[in-house]
Parts: sequence; structure tokens; C-alpha cells
Amino acid sequence: MKKIFVVMVTLCMTAGLLSGCGSKDSGTSAPAVSATPAAAEESPAPAAETPEPSESPQAPAVTDDETVIHVGALKGPTSMGMVKLMADSDAGTTAGKYEFSIHGAVDEMTPKIVQGDFDIAAVPANLASVLYHNTKGQISVLAVNTLGVLYIVENGETVRSVADLKGKTLYASGKGATPEYALNYILKSNGLDPAKDLTIEYKSEHTECVAALAADPAGVAMLPQPFVTTAQVKNPDIRVALDLTKEWDNAQEGQEVKSSLITGVVVARNEFIEAHPDLVHTFLDEYHTSIDYVNGNVQDAAKLVGSYNIVPEEVAVKALPACNIVFMEGTEMKDALSGYLAVLLEQNPKAVGGALPDETFYYSR
Repeated sequence: MKKIFVVMVTLCMTAGLLSGCGSKDSGTSAPAVSATPAAAEESPAPAAETPEPSESPQAPAVTDDETVIHVGALKGPTSMGMVKLMADSDAGTTAGKYEFSIHGAVDEMTPKIVQGDFDIAAVPANLASVLYHNTKGQISVLAVNTLGVLYIVENGETVRSVADLKGKTLYASGKGATPEYALNYILKSNGLDPAKDLTIEYKSEHTECVAALAADPAGVAMLPQPFVTTAQVKNPDIRVALDLTKEWDNAQEGQEVKSSLITGVVVARNEFIEAHPDLVHTFLDEYHTSIDYVNGNVQDAAKLVGSYNIVPEEVAVKALPACNIVFMEGTEMKDALSGYLAVLLEQNPKAVGGALPDETFYYSR
């Protein structure tokens, strides 16, 4: 028990370094809820472009293992990709047996992962690394489920490239956490000094950034999805100027092994992986199918997102195409994630638990 207490205290100390999709000011926060859907709203939603689905997974592995898989996730993009799997599970049509728990804040999930209440969990990418170190290698990352969700927005038409941020005042939240580190990396990769070439004014909440943007016609802000869409619903004049995921990719040009800006991953306890390998394979296949469905059927997926109280349907239908929900495993996952964690390590080792995870951190089937 003493060891668990020490681990939990350490995790609480690092909580301020983490950036999850379910931050308290994202417009989606709520106490932990069950995955039983409420009545879906039937109001018409505007059409939205959808990204091409990833390569279709194989049929889920057939298994005689009747163990219930306990899955935890945060409200926001990292749980949006699960909604079809959640709905199919509630309908009793999945190969695996699941119990889902959706939470509004990362500090609600962390002790449950450490204590083994969750077999599998969708968490911020850097938290996975912190957990790996603090549990002495007792978890593995199964897949990347969300790329970057950060965007530069403005009221006008002045920002068309990262270079255009020079001389600007940029309002942002996430100081001392992964949003700041991602922003610094992209600015430096484009020849800008974050301390000299622009003024970055950090706020404690996303809503404060939007308020500051409204008061400063020449200002710009860095916001995550789905809060970008929430803000645009309230103020249609807000324009997405830069997608920081694409800007990260641009900064990777010429690199032999390319990393990605990553928001979320799925982890599992190694004890569960070793005891139920077939169930892990089944989950990954069914989760991959769910993500393909969400990306390929935005309006239907948005109804499910709203029904599970992750974000309102009218926000989800606009936000989903910009949430960069993906399914990456194996070598592709390792290359993208290890490079991302290396960028964080360079700026603040505590953000990844003090060091890069070793090879055993990356699950491969």
C-alpha cells in the first residue's frame, strides 16, 4: 500500500504537466459517467467533410475468453473514436465483452489505472510515458488514437503561415504542459524565438483565450478541438488559421524517421495483456473498426458522441473531422510516438516521467 501511495503522490505532482482532451475548461468536463447513452438529439446538423478511413482491420479474433474488459477514457477526441464500439457493446454485438467508463478529467483516471481498475485506458500520450516509469514498466501503449488537436485561430485573415505569427500577441493555455512544448517546437522549427519574436500570453483556461481574442482584434489564440468548434458556434467570426498537426508534419520534412504531434494513446496493463492476449487483439480490431466508422460516418457518429454525453451532437458534427482521430499501432506507432516524446523530453523531462520509455513500452502483436 505504501508503494501505491508513493506512486499516486508522484502522479499528482506531475498532473500539471499533462494535457488531456478532458481538461476542465474544454467545454466537455463533467463527473465520471457510465457509458450508457442518453436520448440522442435529433436536430439536423450541417454537413462536414470526413477524412478517408484508415486501412480496414482484420475481423476480430474469435475467443472463448468471457472476461469483461474494463475500459476508461477521457471526454473529448480520445473517447470520440470509441463511440461505435460502445454502442455495439451496449447492443451485445461485439466479439469482446466491455465495460466503459468516461471521465471528465485526467486526475480521475490516473489512480484507477495504477490500481488496476481499468484493463485498458485512453489517455494523453505523455501520461502514458509517466505511468510507464512510475509503475516500473507495468503498462504498455497499444496504439495511438488521436494526433494533434491544437489550432491557431483569429478573427481576421492575417495569419497564413507560422512566419505570420511574428510580432503577434498569441493567447494560449497550457503553460508548462504539452501545448506549450508543441508550440515552442513548431515556432523554433520555423525560425521564430518564442521569447522574442512574438508575445505569448498564457491564460489558465481556454475561455479566457477566447475572451482575450474578442478584446484584441489583432490578436490570435491557440485552442484545442473540440473547443475551437464550441468557440466558433458562439462567435462565427473566429477563423482557423493554422493546423499545428500539419505544421508539425512540415517541420519533420527531411527527417529519416518522422514523428507526429500526438494527443492521445491507448494503454493496457501488462498483467492483463499477458493473461488475455486474445482479448487484447479483439479489442484492437474492434476499436480500429469503430474509429473507421467515426471517421467515415461523421453525422451518425456525432449522434453517438452526443448520446454518450462526450460533447453535444451539434459540436461533434463540426469538430470530428478536425479531431485527427486515427488508429496507429506497431512500428508506425512507435516511430510517431517516440519522436513526439523526445521533443517533450528536450523541453521538460518531467513531462515524460524523466526519461524516454524503453522498447518494452511499445506493444506489438
